[in-house]
Amino acid sequence: MDFDAIVIGGGHAGIEAALALSRMGFETLFITQNLDVIGKMSCNPAIGGLAKGNLVREVDALGGEMARLIDATMIQFRILNKSKGPAVQAYRAQADKAAYSLLAKWTLERQESLYLFQDTVTDFILDTPGREIRGVITERGKRFHSRVVVLTTGTFMEGKIFIGEYSTSSGRLGEPAAVGLGKSLRRMGFEVGRLKTGTPARALRSSLDFGKMEEQPGDREVFPFSFSNERVERPNVSCYITFTTPETHRIIRDNMDKSPLYSGKIVGVGPRYCPSIEDKVVRFPDRERHQIFVEPEGLSTEEVYLNGISSSLPEDVQEKFLKTVPGFERIVITRPGYAVEYDYLNPTQLYPSLETKRIKGLFIAGQTNGTSGYEEAAAQGLMAGINAGLFLQGREPLVLSRVDAYIGVLIDDLVTLGTEEPYRLFTSRAEYRLALRHDTADERLFEKGYRAGLHGRESYEKFLEKMKSIGEIRELLKKRRVAERDTTRLVSIGIHLGKSFEQALKDPNIKISDLALLEEELAAKKQEYLRRVELDVKYEGYLKRQQEQVDRFLRMENRRIPENFDYDSAVGLSKEAREKLKRVRPVSLGQASRIQGVRSSDIAVLLVHLKRGA
Repeated sequence: MDFDAIVIGGGHAGIEAALALSRMGFETLFITQNLDVIGKMSCNPAIGGLAKGNLVREVDALGGEMARLIDATMIQFRILNKSKGPAVQAYRAQADKAAYSLLAKWTLERQESLYLFQDTVTDFILDTPGREIRGVITERGKRFHSRVVVLTTGTFMEGKIFIGEYSTSSGRLGEPAAVGLGKSLRRMGFEVGRLKTGTPARALRSSLDFGKMEEQPGDREVFPFSFSNERVERPNVSCYITFTTPETHRIIRDNMDKSPLYSGKIVGVGPRYCPSIEDKVVRFPDRERHQIFVEPEGLSTEEVYLNGISSSLPEDVQEKFLKTVPGFERIVITRPGYAVEYDYLNPTQLYPSLETKRIKGLFIAGQTNGTSGYEEAAAQGLMAGINAGLFLQGREPLVLSRVDAYIGVLIDDLVTLGTEEPYRLFTSRAEYRLALRHDTADERLFEKGYRAGLHGRESYEKFLEKMKSIGEIRELLKKRRVAERDTTRLVSIGIHLGKSFEQALKDPNIKISDLALLEEELAAKKQEYLRRVELDVKYEGYLKRQQEQVDRFLRMENRRIPENFDYDSAVGLSKEAREKLKRVRPVSLGQASRIQGVRSSDIAVLLVHLKRGA
């Protein structure tokens, strides 16, 4: 059977890629091993977090689905880093895991031009020279043809799980691995490595004593992730916090020889920023306790997720050390923690569009590129789907830079630097994070999503109306001046007598809600728009200073390097730089400058050769 596009994998990357392609009008086949676990959260039951929440809002601004899914299924909402500046604040929501997965599947099923099929892809169909994708072959021998393929297998590609001495081929506990693809990719010449991640035990809620834990309720005011939603009406369920004890650590240390992480059974590198409890005990021997978040998995289940205590120790050892944690004394474990090792591709083998350099029309996204996290996967899946669609249309790919979005930071880090451990996005990775606030994602990206074909005309008109309203607020703040009558209603504004409202708002003691009390036109505007303008005004000085850095960055990014540039003939390049540049094949001078091992002197040499070629 023939399709325009094929998407492999039913995780968060696959969902976004399939929806993007079909919404762009392409006949798309979505192949996954089990249609009943589409969008299943393998690890923690939450969406968002620091930098990750920004990704979700950017996915939404471009026309993706993740924000709408979590808005409809959240059971707790919080704004992280409330006490800090807006550049590092982020939304995070606990999800009802079963409801999220069901809604994801239903969304795919109702999407026009999208066809769902249950099978396991084991190989690819290439053209005769072996340079262009032509389709896929499944485990049951079916052959599907297409001009583009998006691969999003996550931890399932040649996956293997470990619990103490026990190990088996599996991508998730109780679910088979995708066997064959890793071998096929190696045969095609790709550099394929092994990574490791893990997950903690799940427990029965009724077996825990929450009186010994610290309650963590959600925020009273809930803000939607999706710009298309004005409000979210959902239940608000509490999480809880407890801690490991010295006895917990003693039991773990005494059984370290039974851990596959330390016995040599696992060769893949684990996540640095989300270590197992075994890693924590070894790496931080002086710490007497480690935090554990007890998170509900949904409204229709008694299972809870024990965030922060991932382990692959034997099941009896897991039960023993868990019972030393306050509140866990009578714990009933429903599923043990385990480690999973899987194949991934070094992402330096990809263009910034996420198309592979080796095989034309083959795009890779998600944990297959070495990332961790649902949000990183969704962002890549969306971009791979959009660019696969643009490829079919014969249009230039959509590449977001580091000044455009956190998505741009994520993908640039991957394709420029590669990764040898599961990659996680942080706010600190974004040099221009002041300009990448989560509330401005639509202003930065909506137009791009509309041009790609992921937003309808009606949505676009609403976006333009919103931008117009925000512009009107700015103009009103500039024109309206503080008068004597205002000081009688707001004493603190007296020191700004005669100044514009915009100048007065720069005062840390003045809020836009104060000004709205003095001006009916402001009071009539939406609170969301007022908050956004308030942040723009208060941080305008910082943004202007950062803009100078952005301008320098863009000058380097706009200096393109031809795809066929001959680095061997570029006299003056260091040997290391030449090797790294030939491997990565950067698309711009800016990207070249971020490759490890390429020095400023090498960039100067490149610039000379590029000017000669021009």
